[in-house]
Amino acid sequence: MRLRNIILITFLLIAQISISQQLTHWAIDNTNQIRLDASSDKNNPYKDNIEMSGKRVSGIVTYSIGKEKELSVSREVFFPQLRTFIKTNDPEWKHYRAYFKDTFSDAILPTIVLNNKIYAPGKVQNTFINGKLTFKHAAVEGISLIRTFYPSATQRLFVEQWTLSNTTNNDVVLWGDKNETRKDVKGVKGNYTLYTNSNIKSKIELAAGDSYTFSVGISATLNDEEKIVIKGDEVLKERNTFLDEMKNALVLNTPDKTLNTLFEFSKIRASESIFESKLGLMHSPGGGRYYVGFWANDQAEYVNPFFPYLGYDLGNSAAMNMYNLYIKETSKDYSNIRYSFEMEGDAPINTLDRGDAAMIAYGAAQFALTSGDKKVAEKLWPLITWCLEYNKRKLNDEGVVSSESDEMEDRIETGNANLSTSSLYYGALNLSADLGHSLGKSKSQSRRYKKEAKQLAKAMDDYFGANIGGLSTYKYYKEHTNLRHWICLPLVVKIFDRKDATIKALFDKLWSPNGVHVEKNDANKAISEIFWDRGTLYALRGTFLAGATEESLQKLKEFSSKRLLGDRVPYVVEAYPEGNMAHLSAESGLYCRVFTEGMFGIVPTGLKSFNLTPRLPKEWNEMSLENIKAFGEDFNIEVKRKNKSLVIEIKKNKTDKTFKRTIKEGSTININL
Repeated sequence: MRLRNIILITFLLIAQISISQQLTHWAIDNTNQIRLDASSDKNNPYKDNIEMSGKRVSGIVTYSIGKEKELSVSREVFFPQLRTFIKTNDPEWKHYRAYFKDTFSDAILPTIVLNNKIYAPGKVQNTFINGKLTFKHAAVEGISLIRTFYPSATQRLFVEQWTLSNTTNNDVVLWGDKNETRKDVKGVKGNYTLYTNSNIKSKIELAAGDSYTFSVGISATLNDEEKIVIKGDEVLKERNTFLDEMKNALVLNTPDKTLNTLFEFSKIRASESIFESKLGLMHSPGGGRYYVGFWANDQAEYVNPFFPYLGYDLGNSAAMNMYNLYIKETSKDYSNIRYSFEMEGDAPINTLDRGDAAMIAYGAAQFALTSGDKKVAEKLWPLITWCLEYNKRKLNDEGVVSSESDEMEDRIETGNANLSTSSLYYGALNLSADLGHSLGKSKSQSRRYKKEAKQLAKAMDDYFGANIGGLSTYKYYKEHTNLRHWICLPLVVKIFDRKDATIKALFDKLWSPNGVHVEKNDANKAISEIFWDRGTLYALRGTFLAGATEESLQKLKEFSSKRLLGDRVPYVVEAYPEGNMAHLSAESGLYCRVFTEGMFGIVPTGLKSFNLTPRLPKEWNEMSLENIKAFGEDFNIEVKRKNKSLVIEIKKNKTDKTFKRTIKEGSTININL
């Protein structure tokens, strides 16, 4: 026992040193704000970008701080519902992802004159991110400046707000010229007009210590729509209302402020990328490439099941809209279901089978259960059962699910049957058995799903189980001989037969400074350099579930520090090199699910019940999740250490009803709300 403790302590110390040696540029002000201090040499130069979205706009602000602390800003603004045309010989693809967009430099800013000279912002002192992007500039001739960037929540409008402050003891007069621009474009939906304008006054009189605020807007209109005029701070209030809703929902409390803060930031990015469309509300990945569209993996599987925990009405509505659209795509002959609705559903349908029916079944069953709403679950039941039957019909002679590809869409080889599709189908079968029981469906149907899951698990082990690199883990497809990131998925769906070797493969062989790489391939170094954060986030969820608490925590801390405080912040990313580490939205939902379903071990078992297997790290004495809205309730989960046991307290916030139980570490309890 003493030797084991010594080994554990040594491991923790090495892990802490590894984290401390990472180059961090940012500091945490509080759980809702990070700050970059431009006075520090390590932060000059510095360059990054951040995406922020509303229902009709998305903006990617790229900013660069030079060695002399000078700031350069570029604003790429998208109006997703407005599409233009691209040159192509195929008429079906003439407006594919041709979002109406433009990039704007500081040339759009109004001209400000101070003491007969054009005012230019001073050196950057601090940069803040808190759901908005803010730069604080040093005073020039007594006038300091704060610039804040944010999207409108409801309009085709992206805003840059300036606050000028008089730091002198004298009155100051500045003169402003609005510098408005207009650009007319013929688009798919009609005539588009792009505006840049501001509400700056022509004469600005500032007494000593006074401030003046104005805004610069980038906006677009369709046909005869009125030009958008910024009035006061109404747009800022809308953004702040959204941020306050995120701040008060599903609050994570741990002794680690980095984890708490990245969790807070992830709620924002997961929830803001929801757009109006002619098909209804659509959660979309964003990243400068994917708007007013959804995918079976990003939305149905990754982010939709998160929204019931958060209790975000807009997210839940977008999720239901997506599932309802998929219900209409099911066919009586069980032909392949489309994997995406791009460009408001107008993009040509890709018939590639990526295992999408397994993704949809797994995600929809989770969403139905955690919604706690019988009407919602009943509506989704036909979609879920259709997807399960589709997968059953795709079983090959060895008993695993055949599919042409996976969510990587043939970027790398996946064979004719891959571990991902079968794992998701397995998870969906078990969840659906519990959902059916909760809905009062046929007992024989639930028993059949459980039986089929058991048979599938055996077939998966026979088919995918392999010794790779001396580890008794999984190969990704029949002919595969390398370790692939998706070997974590059996852990996520609670297949633990090969957990020790699989955890070792993930953390010792596939792990890198950017989390889990897609594949360890000595013969192809290019593949070995690829990483997709979704693989890391699933891996961490699975390893927590499997009980590798201490190793998982240290990897999570290392990864979270890099994503929140490093050189590409403040969210988890899609991939590298593809997309250049874009901040796709659904991945942020996966980050939060590392905690809800991994560290806290929440697995739904009914519309009002779930299994709870908390994994409290040895270096912590407590952790909690507050304001959980899943299962149709509003409740808190608190986990505290008491000697060698854990005290679990569930509190319903509406009634103050409390449930308390003491359990052994690693034990599972079923909670009925």
